[in-house]
Amino acid sequence: MTASYHKYILQFKQPSGTSRGILNQKETWFIVITNNNKRGIGECGILRGLSIDDRPDFEEKLKWVCENIHLGLEALLIELEEFPSIQFGLETAFLSLQSEDEFVLFPSAFTKGEASIPINGLIWMGDKQFMKQQIIEKIKAGFSCIKMKIGAIDFKTELELLKSIRDEFSVKDIELRVDANGAFLANEALEKLKQLSQFNLHSIEQPIKQGQFEDMARLCELSPLPIALDEELIGISTVTKKEELLQTINPQYIILKPSLIGGFKGSHEWIKIAEKHNIKWWITSALESNVGLNAIAQWTYVLGNKMPQGLGTGSLFTNNFLSPLHIENGTLRHEPKQQWNLNF
Repeated sequence: MTASYHKYILQFKQPSGTSRGILNQKETWFIVITNNNKRGIGECGILRGLSIDDRPDFEEKLKWVCENIHLGLEALLIELEEFPSIQFGLETAFLSLQSEDEFVLFPSAFTKGEASIPINGLIWMGDKQFMKQQIIEKIKAGFSCIKMKIGAIDFKTELELLKSIRDEFSVKDIELRVDANGAFLANEALEKLKQLSQFNLHSIEQPIKQGQFEDMARLCELSPLPIALDEELIGISTVTKKEELLQTINPQYIILKPSLIGGFKGSHEWIKIAEKHNIKWWITSALESNVGLNAIAQWTYVLGNKMPQGLGTGSLFTNNFLSPLHIENGTLRHEPKQQWNLNF
């Protein structure tokens, strides 16, 4: 068995705004395992400034993994506790290697093209007109759930934008989620959540920066708006710490991004603990290429969660790989007849 890795730069179709800044490109890495003329592929998608494994020795670790691929998946996952994106890429590559079709990792009605996954339409930050234009496009495209990133422009303008959506579309028409990416200050967050709650929002993701456990616990207790933890889960790798975090904060939801929280194994641990504490969850991709998105989508389908998932990011890039994944009427579908065009 041998392994190699490849770097790839994804280019955004248009600059995409978050409260952490504007994204023009996204760096990602692929692990390719070969054994007896069979190939397995996995994606290690890091997000600069957010992933716990955004560190100088990342490529060195990838090289070490490829040199030690003979150790096998379980042993390597233990060694990679501080590198969740490599854990995810490695899990995917081994699943790919063992599958009849290297891109069908979790066979199901979804991979046969018989079922779809409801997803949220993602609205990127920008000026009011740009955001409104995106919202109209998503509604026309058949989305019944929209997720809007907030926290980068004037809060009053964001409230006006949400009001204009609600004036036109009721809760029955559109489920609205907002994602603050930790943009609010702890001492002003509750007041902002009260103002946001008037628009019948489904939830808000990560209202304050991660690591402020007491403040976040207080918000989850007092907020009139359900809170979903996102960045808060990054860097928490042991089952004991995961249990402690969810018991302390007691959020209404958690959001799972396999590339950022230890792949499928790490995500399953979060799900088990969340369900034990009656905390709901959904899955989101983290700007992977279609290789990583394909793995996450197939896994998400077999979990059986009926909520809209955050899996619509594959169409953001100009140089993504042609794949069976496509969006139709606010759902993600898999067209088995469509071939891949990977060039490595």
